[in-house]
Amino acid sequence: MDRSEQPIALYEKIKKSVVKDIESGKLNPDDKVLSETRLAKKFNASRMTANRALKELTEEGRIVRVQGVGTFVARPKPDAALLEIKSISKEIQDWGGVHSSEILVLKKEKITASIAQKMNLKINDIIFHSLIVHKDRGIPVQYSERFINPKVAPEYRNQDFKKITPSDYLLKKSPIQQAEHIIEAVNCNKQIQKLLKIKSSEPCISLKRRTWSFDMVATYSIIISPGSRYKLVGKFMRG
Repeated sequence: MDRSEQPIALYEKIKKSVVKDIESGKLNPDDKVLSETRLAKKFNASRMTANRALKELTEEGRIVRVQGVGTFVARPKPDAALLEIKSISKEIQDWGGVHSSEILVLKKEKITASIAQKMNLKINDIIFHSLIVHKDRGIPVQYSERFINPKVAPEYRNQDFKKITPSDYLLKKSPIQQAEHIIEAVNCNKQIQKLLKIKSSEPCISLKRRTWSFDMVATYSIIISPGSRYKLVGKFMRG
């Protein structure tokens, strides 16, 4: 083997040895891992090579290094990818805008077959339906259509959504257990183009969202924004 390849082979060998000890149960969560010096001596490697191995294991979440204390096996952390659900009024406020809204629909109605399927309900069950256009300083930035299961928010239809957004109300009334998002680039139909005051050539962002509360589908939403006026930012947290 070429000498220039030895550091790569050695740091991988060190990594595999530590991982093997963890996966076999020889090392358990919070157990101390050998120091750089001891690993270098054990594998006849330089401290730089041992450091690289530990650094990569740290980045992979296998170990935790505490300065001045030592290196330890990391506790297992479940992966979770969550797109943060935030009120549009708060988003507009955060970017320095002024929120207002136009309420076009706020009523009780019988659910259609397509919406019933998405909400795990029966055709002709009663749901709440709202359609609101959110604006920043009078300029439309979001078309928001929601279907709400009355069991999770029985007073939804009686709210003043010029004072509070549906998201704010629902997050307080029915804490979210689970959320599903489908994001697409779309061309809006003429009705939505008119409501958002955009040209037919304007690309839009479509977010279809289902939320669960109290072990049932709580809401199904269709949220559409002009691509030139709005962007979706995903916030992800690990563990």
